Amino acid sequence: MAKRVLITGGNRGIGLSVSQAMLDLDYEIIVVAREFNGFALGGLPSVFEYEYDLSNIDGLQKLIEKIGHVDILINNAGFMQPKYSYDNYPKDAKENIMNVDLYAPVELMNLVSKSMKKQGSGKIVNVASIAGQIGHPDVWYGIAKAGLINATKIYGKLLGSHGITVNCVTPSPTETDMQSSNSEERKKEFLKTVSTKRFAQPDEVAKAIVWLATDCPDYINGTTLDINDCSYPR
Repeated sequence: MAKRVLITGGNRGIGLSVSQAMLDLDYEIIVVAREFNGFALGGLPSVFEYEYDLSNIDGLQKLIEKIGHVDILINNAGFMQPKYSYDNYPKDAKENIMNVDLYAPVELMNLVSKSMKKQGSGKIVNVASIAGQIGHPDVWYGIAKAGLINATKIYGKLLGSHGITVNCVTPSPTETDMQSSNSEERKKEFLKTVSTKRFAQPDEVAKAIVWLATDCPDYINGTTLDINDCSYPR
């Protein structure tokens, strides 16, 4: 029977590249996203779609009950809101980004790890950001991603003895739809600092995620893998 992987935000960008790569490895793909318009893998027999808004933390338990056991969790979904300044960030905007970018990934780890513990194995990969290490103009995006990096370390310790590994990737800016929320000026400033003079491609990040979720040795646990040009300022 095919192993099952749950990928949040697996309908586009980095998540879509991960979904395609895992499908090529004969996994059963479960994608959770707010909408599936134009989803490239839609309708395939081994791909299952769950339309869900991850800002709804209270409904996650019922969602996982519907999905059932998964062998791998990839907490990929996330977004940023650079239109808000650090000193004028609406309360509902703070709550929304923290729910999606931090609280939902943590709660999903709590929920899926229950059946993983019974099985005695499982892999979890969190997708954070370099913003969680060096800061970001969208302060709450940076705070959420820093929290996810720390949660990876905590859950690696909590779940490692149960045969579950928890690791994280921190990509630098990647060529996805999310980049459209950054100004052209900010994009140009970033590219000045990078020796390759380009953004990362989704498939480059996906390859690292898939490795952590599949072939990565179990002794690698609670770690964060940087995916960025070494010249990027830290």
